[in-house]
Amino acid sequence: MCLGSRIYLPSGHFGTVKYYGPLDDTTGLWLGVEWDDPTRGKHDGTKDGKRYFDCRVPHSGSFIRPSPSICYGYTFLQALKNKYVEAVHGTASQEKVILGSSNGAIEVEAVDLDKIRSKFSNLERLREVSLDNEMVSTGNKPGEILSTCPNIRGLDLSATLLSSWDVVAMITTELHQLERLALNRNRLTPPSSHLPASAWLRLSELQLNGTWTSWEEFTSIAILMPQLRIAELGYNGLTSLSHAKIFTVLDRIEILNFDSNKLEDWQHICGALKPCPSLQRLILSSNGIATIPPREYRPSHLQGLKVLSFSSNKLHSSRDIDRLYEWCPHLETLSLAKNPLTEANDSVRQQIIAKIPSLRVLDATAISTKERSDSELFYLSFIAKTVPGDDEDKMKEHPQWKALCMKHGRPVESTADRDGRLSRYLIEVKVHHCSEPPGGLFTPGSIIASTSLRVLSTMKLGLFKLRVMKALGRKNRNDIHVWLRMGDDTLALLHNDDQELGWWGIESNSEIVVHLITPA
Repeated sequence: MCLGSRIYLPSGHFGTVKYYGPLDDTTGLWLGVEWDDPTRGKHDGTKDGKRYFDCRVPHSGSFIRPSPSICYGYTFLQALKNKYVEAVHGTASQEKVILGSSNGAIEVEAVDLDKIRSKFSNLERLREVSLDNEMVSTGNKPGEILSTCPNIRGLDLSATLLSSWDVVAMITTELHQLERLALNRNRLTPPSSHLPASAWLRLSELQLNGTWTSWEEFTSIAILMPQLRIAELGYNGLTSLSHAKIFTVLDRIEILNFDSNKLEDWQHICGALKPCPSLQRLILSSNGIATIPPREYRPSHLQGLKVLSFSSNKLHSSRDIDRLYEWCPHLETLSLAKNPLTEANDSVRQQIIAKIPSLRVLDATAISTKERSDSELFYLSFIAKTVPGDDEDKMKEHPQWKALCMKHGRPVESTADRDGRLSRYLIEVKVHHCSEPPGGLFTPGSIIASTSLRVLSTMKLGLFKLRVMKALGRKNRNDIHVWLRMGDDTLALLHNDDQELGWWGIESNSEIVVHLITPA
């Protein structure tokens, strides 16, 4: 039994063997296992005050007895043939086949299925291979993989029993065409110092989600991947991006995914990504970032960033958006949903659009030319109404003030005119919530409640549905049907979420009828 070996139990649990031997005051031999799922564990490798092994994740260890039911895995080619090669029957030329869509009711005769099996069993033809959950644990004798399947471009080895980077290299060094490699949900020990330089020469995409790989470990591997462009390190418990061993390997990285980690310091993140001048897309959703500090005189290392996913963080101030634009002046696509900021007020989308002139897509919804113009005019009126003083005073609070004034003209300064200008871009619609799906006509008797919403006519229907659901205490816009009340009391179903409200003919004093598909 080798320490570090990976195992799989019939119950569906993966683990790493950290100890093999006796336990005090017991008979026989035991396996000390660190489980991938910490809830399967019972301790940290300590029994009766004596430590037998260490766990990387607290309380994820336990002891089990060796058993024939434990799976220790298969070679790469064993797993490949188990999945992609169906045994030749060698029977008569005709076989009976049940049509899958008939639920077993229709049985037909098929001719020469063995010829088809032989064609599909030609592993040299394989370009994309998925061995996810196929229990690969080791490679094969030198040359066997190269002679069997030399043309693999994309390989998924997620959730396997691979135990180290050396074993991964044993496989990939024979796949000379390999460009994409997924190793998600594995637990790999760091590589030795004598890994072959040819293991990942053509690799451009690497997925390490849910592997607990540190930034330091990643960079020590990436030095062997001179063509790497895309790297995913989500769900790895990362708290920092410090201690990178080799910075020069990161200068070609274009996409980095840090989804669902524990990164909280934006300034630290930007500093750590200094070696990534080619970075165009950065995913930081579901971390814990609460603020964007001023850039001041520090150089921004994210000048080329075009896509940023910032959803499900803790941003709460509109000033964070101004600062974000300072750090990322060429940002085109931004996701900010599920931050406190986006729940703060009804005009937050318009403000974000106005604050980031380069933005083209916000929260998966494209920004039309008209929506940008209306948002910027709305924002100008908002500043004129809420910030007293001269231009310098307004610039302190709203850095885009002068640029927007040059583009659209200065808003009228009197209070009455300011209010009128601000209101010009908003329409007020009446929303009726009905208990039952309405028929073809408006029926006041089914109305549960009514409310008024002030929105821009350029708002997309999908966003409007979200506003309505928020007002009703719900979250998913797909849980709602929306109708527009026409002049003759007929109802028109609104179904295209990408169309603006104005396109549907919705204007001030329009009446909207909604029905929730599922009960609240």
